[in-house]
Amino acid sequence: MHIKRTYSTFQMAWWTRFETFSFFLIIIFWVSIYYFLDIAWLKIPWTPLALIGTAVAFVIGFQNNASYGRIWEARKIWGGIVNTSRTFGAFVQDMVNNEHAEKPVDESVLQSEIKILTNRHIAWMTALRFAMREPRKWETTVNHRTNQEWGFRPPEKDTLLESELKSIISESDFDYVMSKNNKPTALLYLQSHHLKELKEKGLVWEFSFLELEAIVQELFTLQGKSERIKNFPYPRQFATLNHFFMWIFVLLLPLSIVPQFAEIGANVIDKSPLIGKYFMWLSIPFYVIVAWIFHTMERIGRTGENPFEGTSNDVPISTISRGIEIDLLQNLGEPQDQIPGQFPMKKDTQF
Repeated sequence: MHIKRTYSTFQMAWWTRFETFSFFLIIIFWVSIYYFLDIAWLKIPWTPLALIGTAVAFVIGFQNNASYGRIWEARKIWGGIVNTSRTFGAFVQDMVNNEHAEKPVDESVLQSEIKILTNRHIAWMTALRFAMREPRKWETTVNHRTNQEWGFRPPEKDTLLESELKSIISESDFDYVMSKNNKPTALLYLQSHHLKELKEKGLVWEFSFLELEAIVQELFTLQGKSERIKNFPYPRQFATLNHFFMWIFVLLLPLSIVPQFAEIGANVIDKSPLIGKYFMWLSIPFYVIVAWIFHTMERIGRTGENPFEGTSNDVPISTISRGIEIDLLQNLGEPQDQIPGQFPMKKDTQF
């Protein structure tokens, strides 16, 4: 997530430079054809082109609205994970006790159980963010050359889930989780089984058990919502229409704009021969501006389709997850030197 107010002009120009160069080549080709071959008859009236432009603007606007909806929905889901995680951490510390136990246990045993539950929840968040970073065939934004040049790599690309989990959960939990395809789900199953064992020992009151199980249920719900966005892309038929409609408009536009500028030049050539002769060449910057606007709007929509890829426009799930981890460990009373630091930003971007 880019944290500055806006991207700079240079960043936008550099991000779209290849497309901008293509637009220059397209319009220079057509202006040269019109200027040197005198094919004024080859032109498209503005009316049909305006209709195409309206259709393109409509589908691009639809795409951008849908993409923003996916980003905002993803952020709300992970906001829910933040709140539910804090609630879980507080409830575990307050509800795991000897108050209703037939055979009370030492305080150290209670603290050990609380720590296991807390660490397993941290492992769940870790497994979930790793799952959200797994690539999908339709996720192409992060692989675009201009995105790779920025050097953006979320933390999940530089480490393995196995190494992260080994330091958090027990060996038996680790073996169980790694044997399952859906590792976040496996961790929530372990949480539920553990809470049931504590209830049977009397270390968790029955009503407290129901409260804690409700939190586990909410975590399942939030995980499912996150997986829904990850595993179901923006409909491909709409993405295909956006792409082809935009390029049809961009490729047909010179057949209207160049003759229009040539006609204006012909009208002023008597008063200003030099200006009139070369006036059609002024269509180059105007065409590039219009084509750049339409293409950039379409590309911005594409960058927002998949909010978990790990680019500068995505939801910073790594930062959110690490922030929750720090909160839980601090409130658990862990030594400061055993609490990991927040993931660093790169070029004003959180991951």
